[in-house]
Amino acid sequence: MRFFDTLREASHRHNSLLCIGLDPLPERIPAHVRSHPDPVFAFCAAIIEATADLACAFKPNIAFFEALGAPGLETLRRVIRLPRAVPLILDAKRGDIGSTAEAYARLAFEWLAADAITLSPYLGGDALEPFLSYAERGCFVLCKTSNPGSADLQALTLANGEPLYLAVARHAYAHWNSNHNLGLVVGATHPSAIADVRAACPDLPLLVPGVGAQGGDLASAVRAAVDAAGDLALINASRSILFASSGPDFATAARAEAVRLRDAINAARVNG
Repeated sequence: MRFFDTLREASHRHNSLLCIGLDPLPERIPAHVRSHPDPVFAFCAAIIEATADLACAFKPNIAFFEALGAPGLETLRRVIRLPRAVPLILDAKRGDIGSTAEAYARLAFEWLAADAITLSPYLGGDALEPFLSYAERGCFVLCKTSNPGSADLQALTLANGEPLYLAVARHAYAHWNSNHNLGLVVGATHPSAIADVRAACPDLPLLVPGVGAQGGDLASAVRAAVDAAGDLALINASRSILFASSGPDFATAARAEAVRLRDAINAARVNG
């Protein structure tokens, strides 16, 4: 089954647009888990088990695993293979050319077996093609990211008067989606940008990070991101769920926060 079909099915089954980011900061893993032979794996496994029926996807950030060296990549591989019943997006922000991009794609989709990946468009379409050629996998292209520095380049005004991020969205929609496996990343801290991208790309999935710890307004982001049917958005939250508690009840607390966020997202869908 293609990634976006799997994503849609999981979203409808769980009545959820919540994407849960897996950013396992070692220093914030609860103390009682740190005695486990692989504390990062044990932590992620507990979070997935506690929340999988509330999410439409999980999104591990590869950096937190790569920082642990070779054992960290093996941990990530084990996390990806856990039973979860929802798809998994590898947050890697890859973007390089030729054989380098092909190698990155093989790592992500063959060795790690991720269902989807995040990509940087800065090097152009030939840097994305090795990933997009895996027609059954999803590819989320960075468009307008949630960090403050995104304005340095992404908001630059082009000769036609539109910002660069919107040109990226339009180009991706028109030229890079021949396999119908492309989505866009637009940060929750920029609801007007989300609305612009949604208007330009009415039937592309939008991955929306930046709610919770990064301060994006949840309701505004949801209303701007969803399509006409109230779907096609993944609202990502990471630290607010993962570290809802630092004690032995961390998984229970993570589930409670995931319930709260899922329900708040759904309320915004209905009320929007």
